[in-house]
Amino acid sequence: MQKMGFTLCSSSELSYPSLESLKNAKANPVASKSFTRAGGYIKKHYFLSSYSDARKLVISSHLVPGHLEGSFMGKKRQMEPRKKLEFVRTLLIDNYDSYTYNIYQELSVINGVPPVVVRNDELTWKDIYRLLYEDGAFDNIVISPGPGSPTCPADIGVCRQLLLECWDIPILGVCLGHQALGYAHDAQIIHASEPIHGRLSEIEHNGCNLFANIPSGRNSRFKVVRYHSLVIDAESLPKDLIPIAWTASDDTLSFLETQKFDAIPDAYESERQKANFDSFSAKNGSYWGHVNGTKSRKVVMGIRHATWPHYGVQFHPESVATTYGRQIFKNFREITKDYWLQTSSSFSSDRNIHYTASMQVPHATGLFGAVHRQSVKKADFRVNGEACSSGQFMRGANQRNLGFFDMVNILPPSLGAKFLRLKWRKFGHLASEVGGARNIFTELFGKNKAENTFWLDSSSTEKGRARFSFMGGKGGDLWKQLTFRLSEESDTAGERGGHLLIEDNKGFTCSKILEEGFFEYLNKELLSLYHEEKDYEGLPFDFYGGFIGYIGYNLKVECGAASNAHKSTTPDACFFFADNLVVIDHHTNDVYVLSLQEGNTTKTQWLDDTEKKLVSLKGSATRQLHERISKPVANSPREAGFLSEKSQKQYVSDVEKCLEYIKDGESYELCLTTQFRKFIGEVDPLRLYLHLREKNPAPYASWLNFSKENLCICSSSPERFLRLDRNGILEAKPIKGTIARGTTPEKDERLKLQLQYSEKDQAENLMIVDLLRNDLGRVCEPGTVHVPHLMEVESYATVHTMVSTIRGKKQSNVSAVDCVKAAFPGGSMTGAPKLRSMELLDSIESCSRGIYSGSIGFFSYNQTFDLNIVIRTVVIHENEATIGAGGAIVALSDPEKEYEEMVLKTRAPANAVMEF
Repeated sequence: MQKMGFTLCSSSELSYPSLESLKNAKANPVASKSFTRAGGYIKKHYFLSSYSDARKLVISSHLVPGHLEGSFMGKKRQMEPRKKLEFVRTLLIDNYDSYTYNIYQELSVINGVPPVVVRNDELTWKDIYRLLYEDGAFDNIVISPGPGSPTCPADIGVCRQLLLECWDIPILGVCLGHQALGYAHDAQIIHASEPIHGRLSEIEHNGCNLFANIPSGRNSRFKVVRYHSLVIDAESLPKDLIPIAWTASDDTLSFLETQKFDAIPDAYESERQKANFDSFSAKNGSYWGHVNGTKSRKVVMGIRHATWPHYGVQFHPESVATTYGRQIFKNFREITKDYWLQTSSSFSSDRNIHYTASMQVPHATGLFGAVHRQSVKKADFRVNGEACSSGQFMRGANQRNLGFFDMVNILPPSLGAKFLRLKWRKFGHLASEVGGARNIFTELFGKNKAENTFWLDSSSTEKGRARFSFMGGKGGDLWKQLTFRLSEESDTAGERGGHLLIEDNKGFTCSKILEEGFFEYLNKELLSLYHEEKDYEGLPFDFYGGFIGYIGYNLKVECGAASNAHKSTTPDACFFFADNLVVIDHHTNDVYVLSLQEGNTTKTQWLDDTEKKLVSLKGSATRQLHERISKPVANSPREAGFLSEKSQKQYVSDVEKCLEYIKDGESYELCLTTQFRKFIGEVDPLRLYLHLREKNPAPYASWLNFSKENLCICSSSPERFLRLDRNGILEAKPIKGTIARGTTPEKDERLKLQLQYSEKDQAENLMIVDLLRNDLGRVCEPGTVHVPHLMEVESYATVHTMVSTIRGKKQSNVSAVDCVKAAFPGGSMTGAPKLRSMELLDSIESCSRGIYSGSIGFFSYNQTFDLNIVIRTVVIHENEATIGAGGAIVALSDPEKEYEEMVLKTRAPANAVMEF
């Protein structure tokens, strides 16, 4: 067997051949054209500085005093000593992945300016060539991870051509991008010995510049997260590709196992460890060597091109659990700077590298707004068949990647704007005196079958999980109900319109066709509402009135999903506009009553009436549940009389299908679900909900009754999807990992620890945490997305769950609805990568999820919101109760155990129905 050669890189690694020798090495008729950089574009996140005298058209010197000192002609530039780039501008190619914006966030901080994200089929090679070589828009390229294989042209789009044609531009490929680098140079892509998703490995490397200041080898604290089923076959590597990193052993670690080692210091200064690379041979995409006398399988984790500035890493440096991930991106930045510095001076002049004063701008992103409409070069592009200039393309890049174009569409007053005023009263410590939230709701809003009522019910407030409950009914002059159904055409790709029915407080209705979809309508409605901040000063919560209701899972087609395979029998979205509401602070027992009105008014009748009702309430007035015969607890929905959409055999078969997709690299994680149904006839749904909240209290529980739709929702959800508070902080709290409670304290604690240290459940959770970081990263300020709580176990009445918390600071030019669109549906209900996973799940699941997997919550008139994930929920529609349940399928999943976990999640809502 041929012996594999390894090369230790030195500091001279970036002493690339001269331009002429590169041209001789690869005669590229496209790339050998003269390099003329002209033009530049600045828009919101993007800082594409100009590179010639034309730069004066973009940024004039008065905007940055002392930094811009006139133009730099080529002749003058040749006379000056060369300098390193101050800022590095990256073209980030998105392979339809759910981790791309984690890379975006890292590069935004490290490079000094955010990268521009372009999907792999959004531009042609001709368009990208123009941006790179005629407009001089970028200094390097990063190719993202993604589903599928580099052997499938549809999975990598333009990436292969970039890797072959852009031999003179630094490129870093991550995961799929790494595999694409290998495949572009004729290396073979094969299945790994086992799929590795959400698990960690220790890494050895050869000390090349990409791994500068990073330790190497076992117990070195360099541990990386892996999400891949395919690998580069090491035996097939051509001489042009040099392996630079590989797994230190064939063992993988869970995240918590890595915490056994000391924390990583801020600056790791120890001498690089050099691995012994003797006697390596290739087998099944791996190297075989000897570690402590034991034969060990080593998978290629990094490669570089022998003469071009191209690198690849199989692991995910952007993952929250990868150590030294940011250092790798810093090293690639330095590689880029050194590359352009070491290129011949004439070549540097032709490219007009931006070591000029134009980039010596502190806090560059703060300059974007002042000049974002200006552009220099008008190059023609075609995006989705429509012509646009290069400037227009760069300005619209962020909106296209979010799936919409007008991120903030401020409506002028002439287009139906309303000026709202809020009046409110506080009653200290009243809640406990009048019987608590349950009694307040039933006495104020429970009459007449609680028609047209809502209750966002923090029925579980332990450990600060939730604090406030919001409740109300059909209200004042501003009250209305929105009922939205997607059109039949929304089942096909590219269509997202639908039919909206609006009912006002007097019962009058009107209908509209929403060609742009429900989210766009909701966005415009919220942006048309004006208010005084002083009206809600002193209130400790973030909902002061506005829209309250649910978003169905099928609205994924308005958030980037290609289509819906199944049509929902319930409306795809239903909301009340709540202008009168009662709020309970469970920490202080304070009660607030709020009334929202248009314009300046002195009307206080609803406040007065509600105050009288509250004061007159007595604890003894609590409406008790009727006596009922005690029934045994059902261990499954079947025992509770529910019929399943799929048998156990079918569900297990579906899990096996998911595992095949994961093995083939089509997904890292698939959240498979099914539905259970039971005809229940005429029942009192409020009593059912009151029983459910008593038996299974939850921090994000809710009751919604849309009586005209014959639709009630009884939710005991423990999971927050997304919240935006008045300070602009976004928070997601995904749940991944569930286990039943024990029958004794000892068994319960043992089961809790079993969940905490389960490698499978940690992998599930980590994948969704990285996905939610990505979703928040699309709309948050660079550098603000963080994970304050990772894989914490929370205990509820029937289950223990593993929960993480992700937070970030919303960008000022992004609306509340934009934030939801960037992350909906919640990643814990889809898997990752999200778009490909939703397509696969649509093909496996046999019916619409409907309201299940969607979100319930509020959008306040002041652009705050709080939404749950619809799980542990009974939906009662036209006398039929449905319960959805499922679980995340990962490479470590056992099909039979996945079925058992799915059934476990139905237990609380199914038993609540059975008792009625």
